[in-house]
Amino acid sequence: MAESQEKEQPRRRQARGERRIAQLLEAAASVFCTTGYTAASTNAIAREAGVSPGTLYQFFPNKEAIAIELGDRLMHQMRDTFGEALAPVDPATPLEEAVGAAVDRFIAFNCDHPVFFTLMHGPDIPGHIAEEHDALHATLLSRIEGLLSSLLPDAPPADLTRTAHMCLGLYKAGLELVLGHEGAERDAYVQELKYVLIRYLQPLVGNRLGRVEDSAAEDSAAGAATAL
Repeated sequence: MAESQEKEQPRRRQARGERRIAQLLEAAASVFCTTGYTAASTNAIAREAGVSPGTLYQFFPNKEAIAIELGDRLMHQMRDTFGEALAPVDPATPLEEAVGAAVDRFIAFNCDHPVFFTLMHGPDIPGHIAEEHDALHATLLSRIEGLLSSLLPDAPPADLTRTAHMCLGLYKAGLELVLGHEGAERDAYVQELKYVLIRYLQPLVGNRLGRVEDSAAEDSAAGAATAL
């Protein structure tokens, strides 16, 4: 019994520590969004978390360490998000639906975690986060190029790279407008962003998407005509 209790105590301390870290990171996200990274302080983060500065320093030595831990966690989640959003597209999927689904996933992530935009696009983010974000950006571009290559199999690599950069640039420009609004106006900007991407891609993709569905409809019509 005593041995079991001895093993249980470290696990409980670890669980309490993880909860406290999550509490501090949530508070930091709120402070960074409100004041920006430069103006934020560990005292403000501790106050937002409802703990003493001494408690904060038990887990993080300074503000930069908090931002790095928060950024690392968010970038891991972002990788999961674009892994889902940029999965191979079923040829039967209309372009509007494919673009809409991808945009919705990315927008939902950024709206749920507004601090991600604050940290990644601010002028004063810690160097480690900037490096990680550059790597994430490169991976994201590579995934977009891979998706485009399945839609544009005859396009030269340079064209695919240029198109991927344009898609990501359009999305990032639209994201800033989306995050700057709320409610119905935010929804309207999301829809405008989808329209922009669809209208840009439509002439390039042509009828490659949605063609299986169309083919099935044509076969069904041909079968009906034959039966008659």
